[in-house]
Amino acid sequence: LSGLDPAQPYFQGTPIEVRLDKSDAEFVDVIHTDSAPTIPYLGFGIRTAIGHLDFYPNGGQQMPGCEKNPISQIVDLDGIWEGTRDFVACNHLRSYKYYSDSIIYPDGFLGYPCPSYDVFETERCFPCPPEGCPNMGHFADKFKGKFKSDFVKLYLNTGEAKDFPLWRYKVTMTLSGKHKVKGYVNVALYGSDGNTRQHQIVEGTLQPDNTYTSFVDAEVNIGTVTKVKFLWNNNWLNPTFPELGAATITVQSGEN
Repeated sequence: LSGLDPAQPYFQGTPIEVRLDKSDAEFVDVIHTDSAPTIPYLGFGIRTAIGHLDFYPNGGQQMPGCEKNPISQIVDLDGIWEGTRDFVACNHLRSYKYYSDSIIYPDGFLGYPCPSYDVFETERCFPCPPEGCPNMGHFADKFKGKFKSDFVKLYLNTGEAKDFPLWRYKVTMTLSGKHKVKGYVNVALYGSDGNTRQHQIVEGTLQPDNTYTSFVDAEVNIGTVTKVKFLWNNNWLNPTFPELGAATITVQSGEN
């Protein structure tokens, strides 16, 4: 039984006979996309973990792409009817859009077991545990019975628009050079199954011999890494033409 952002008003905090609960089926998975408090944020979805696996994409409250201005949202690529619905309940409706995308991407939407979204954004919940990361949506039932704890909260990030799945990589980079400079470093990943756009790894003071770590939520599952493109840029014109390089770059896939 899959709960697509089960309703919060009149249901949150009620007995299990009233609302969706893990006792309702052999396997209950839940996608939470609009779990901010109803007052004052008009969250329509239940916040608490109520299934065997509870997925909280993007933290479960505010979905990327839902903060567009009202006019651009109503005049949507999918039509005025769809755009108007998204303007009224965009976060709430993301749950079924993620679910439909999950049918097309059986390897996508990996949910990382983690106590909270804030912790998910650190290195504590990466990579996937030995039993693997469940796939949010249609293929969540592959993980039926794999987790023994009462409630399992799973976190992941998604794209702003269709196609929604992202694949998480950890990029660790040690810089080389003679002098520190101000600027930013971008990295693009190339692999056997596809390439990513440029993703920013660090911005600010770039110090040679320092190591920087960042997560890349890539729009494609690149497969086996074949190449990494390293690009750095000054924030302003520097007449000394400083040089900076990467001594090492390590790419770790969250999945395996």
